[in-house]
Amino acid sequence: MNPDRVWETPESDWRALVDRVRAGRPLKPKVWPNGARSAVALSFDADHETFELGQGRSAIGRLAWGEFGRRTGVPRVLDVLHRHDVRATFFTPAVAALIEPAAMRPITDAGHEIGVHGWLHENTSRLDRATERELMLRARDTLEQLTGQRPVGHRAAQWDLSPHTIELVAELGFAYDSSMMADDECYELVANGRPTGVVEVPVEWVRDDAVYLLFNRDPATRPWTPPEAVFDIFRREFDASFDEGGLFQLVMHPFVIGYRSRIWILDQLIAHARSRGPIWFATHAEVADWVWQNRTETL
Repeated sequence: MNPDRVWETPESDWRALVDRVRAGRPLKPKVWPNGARSAVALSFDADHETFELGQGRSAIGRLAWGEFGRRTGVPRVLDVLHRHDVRATFFTPAVAALIEPAAMRPITDAGHEIGVHGWLHENTSRLDRATERELMLRARDTLEQLTGQRPVGHRAAQWDLSPHTIELVAELGFAYDSSMMADDECYELVANGRPTGVVEVPVEWVRDDAVYLLFNRDPATRPWTPPEAVFDIFRREFDASFDEGGLFQLVMHPFVIGYRSRIWILDQLIAHARSRGPIWFATHAEVADWVWQNRTETL
């Protein structure tokens, strides 16, 4: 495709691009476990220092900011989840786990899921197939060695996927991916016209704390949304999913949400969800397994 003359792209070319990865059969179940009205899948991208390292940078202050996520943010998140008796999924770059392996123990001891989130939070879209495959395997094996838990879920760092990512997720036997945005509800991923058997637990920028609260010098972004407004957005997203009997999936980062003035968002969101009625709080792996086992056979 010529970016300067995109209108000249032949139909065969643009169809091939669009068809690399598509949403296949919908996987919204007719019922949720234990009579729940809807499901909530909370996730935390535990990037820590790799948020800086994965961009090829090593600013001391930025590395300390990442360390805050592990040292202070994660314990605060775990405290909230413990008080509400909720389990969640922590997508973790392997290097972030290797920096301080002992810090993984409180997460797994509390029954939370660990998912693959790159080796060094690298931009997957820049990798050739062989390199991407090797890093995906290395990350999964490293996390399994450190935690004793074999990851079954994958999330591309920064949700940057290559043309090969979903094929590799399927080839390497992952049960689900959580990097795509084609629906609010789970669906089966189709790669190059073929169903993969991989469940997509979809994400969305609107359900990501970093969109509203992340500070960056380069590119220059500043937190522009007050915590009260962020909570209102997340609450409205949940309320709509509850009314539809569907899934509410949320992405947070310990080095973003873990501050004293923000952690209440997580606490009150869980409390609000419970106040609406019967809810199934589940890990991403549990959600993916439930919707797959309860799938219908036709699109």
